[in-house]
Amino acid sequence: MNENISNFIKGLAMGAANVIPGVSGGTVALVTGIYERLINALKSCDLNALKLLFSRNFKGAWKHVDGAFLSSILGGVVVSIVSLAKVLEYLLDNYEVLTMAFFFGLIAVSVISVGRTVKKWGASALIALVLGTILAVSVAMLAPAGENANAGYLFLCGVIAICSMILPGLSGSFVLIILGNYALVLGAIGRFDMAILLPMALGCGLGLLAFAHLLGWVYDKFHDQTVALMTGFIVGSLAIVWPWKNTLTEIVTREGKDDKVITTGYEWFTPMLNESSTLMALGLMVVGGLMIWGMEKVSK
Repeated sequence: MNENISNFIKGLAMGAANVIPGVSGGTVALVTGIYERLINALKSCDLNALKLLFSRNFKGAWKHVDGAFLSSILGGVVVSIVSLAKVLEYLLDNYEVLTMAFFFGLIAVSVISVGRTVKKWGASALIALVLGTILAVSVAMLAPAGENANAGYLFLCGVIAICSMILPGLSGSFVLIILGNYALVLGAIGRFDMAILLPMALGCGLGLLAFAHLLGWVYDKFHDQTVALMTGFIVGSLAIVWPWKNTLTEIVTREGKDDKVITTGYEWFTPMLNESSTLMALGLMVVGGLMIWGMEKVSK
């Protein structure tokens, strides 16, 4: 398969993952073997790239930022998010348990795939694994904030969400839920509401380039500890995508406005194994796990 087409398909998978709360596009990038190259390509969008552009050395600038690779990946991400936003919104509204079950299986197998890339499991790597798990579970326990369409807040949401999107195991979509703007942004994508999407996009662009430099440096200097921390993020994110949970809500009364229902947390429970819906969900977990296993094999 042509390399650009292959990278575009991986970008599609990353984009789809980023729309689902609890699933990280960074996990897909890590499992498919493009994570380090992606971070290095983003890091290369620097002053040297700008100098090449201003001197009209477009070919040199394109090569400097690994343009063919980066455009294929980001193109796939954008196409996937725009095309799948409505579909995933419908699935989460009508088949939330089955959708989450599929992604639970996908993430569970990702733990093994990512953990295998740690070269040596020493004490520091194990500590990083535990810390990553605790951090991800702690995020899952946070009570979501209220929806806020202020441009400055949307910009901040973009910065925070994109940083978590490229971290394996930390879901940008779930972070948007915690920040209160997941439904707002998902709806804006479906109807191309630029008043919401533009400040989000600006925040994402700035956050992506800045965070890539920091992440690239840490990844180079402390490879095993970084990957172990990411593995912990993925383990902890299983609590976020556990299919069987009740959403705890609260009605807020606002003077002069309609009452508003806000999410205050989640209540996890164990399903009845003798129900057909549970068996279907478990089957989808297996399918999700097999898909990520197959994706890893094809990438290799």
